[in-house]
Amino acid sequence: MKVVVCGAGAIGAASAFYLTRAGVEVVLVERTGVACAASGKAGGFLARDWCDGGPLQSLARRSFDLHATLAKDFANPWGYRRMTTFGGARTRGPTSSLVDWVGPTIGIAQRLGDVETTAQVHPALFTRGLASIAVNEGASLVNGEVTGFLREADGRVRGVVMEEEHIDADAVLVAMGPWSILAAQWIDLPAVYGLKGHSLVFNTHDEIPPEALFLEYRTVDGATVTPEVFPRPDGTTYICGLSGDGPLPVDPADVRADEDAFARLLAVCSDISPAFGESRVIARQTCFRPVTRDGLPLMGAVPSAPGAFVATGHSVWGILNAPASGEAMAALITGAEPAVDLAPFDPARLPPIRIDADNFKPTYARGPSR
Repeated sequence: MKVVVCGAGAIGAASAFYLTRAGVEVVLVERTGVACAASGKAGGFLARDWCDGGPLQSLARRSFDLHATLAKDFANPWGYRRMTTFGGARTRGPTSSLVDWVGPTIGIAQRLGDVETTAQVHPALFTRGLASIAVNEGASLVNGEVTGFLREADGRVRGVVMEEEHIDADAVLVAMGPWSILAAQWIDLPAVYGLKGHSLVFNTHDEIPPEALFLEYRTVDGATVTPEVFPRPDGTTYICGLSGDGPLPVDPADVRADEDAFARLLAVCSDISPAFGESRVIARQTCFRPVTRDGLPLMGAVPSAPGAFVATGHSVWGILNAPASGEAMAALITGAEPAVDLAPFDPARLPPIRIDADNFKPTYARGPSR
């Protein structure tokens, strides 16, 4: 069996990894670079039970365990470790805190998780690591843009069209994050949107222990932001907290920051801790996370296009849920029984869209294809 995986973010890389392990011939196609978008610029935070009580529960719990197994099996080249996680807020004056490295106006009053329930990976290293393992075990990594799908007379998808070649395959998996919407030119897919986020990475050496923070912060202009702080074992600390709805460019390489986003985020960071000063910034990052109309991933077969599959829309939980998503998609494509129930994520639950390929404007079809 041969499968083309479109997109080398965390979901695509994990799918290529598990497909290769299942003995499938895999071609992983990536337009810009492995982990070039959200999968390389995310926080990498993992939680066992934060999705409990909803459709993501079994997926998240399975994936949390797979992260630990993968790190053990491959000597942990992507910085996996367990963390303690706290919640807090900015206060009007000095306050007590459960952690000792934050500024005097940051009150940390709640423990949200411990080393049994929360952990982290470096997302770019994790994504590149799985892609590299897949390639070492027989997958092919092709740099290029998919410009169409090969279809048989009955509508079955039999591969992809690229700028200079066609790749024949038994199945095609669309896993391009928010850019999965581009495939709606050729097959029926529900809408996938891009949620824009900004982050900073600081060189904090060994000053910050493995303690993640989720904060509520009221800025001087009265806005409320929710910074998330993730120190990493390599001596850096990642902080995000500003999201928006800016337009998604057609090319991932064209993602640009909002004009004043980093200045606003830096002002928040420097108040959180003296360790987060401007002189310590080593990366300013902007990305789009893929989200769907109902907030759940799209994972499954495309009803009106046999041989086509989709896996995207994981929002803020893409890194957490990548292993179990890749494992489940590999099982589904090869005809095995997935370890988690994919029914809540069936793309047929949402209406498909049509897009204007020249202007990249989505328009909604009348109803779902089944």
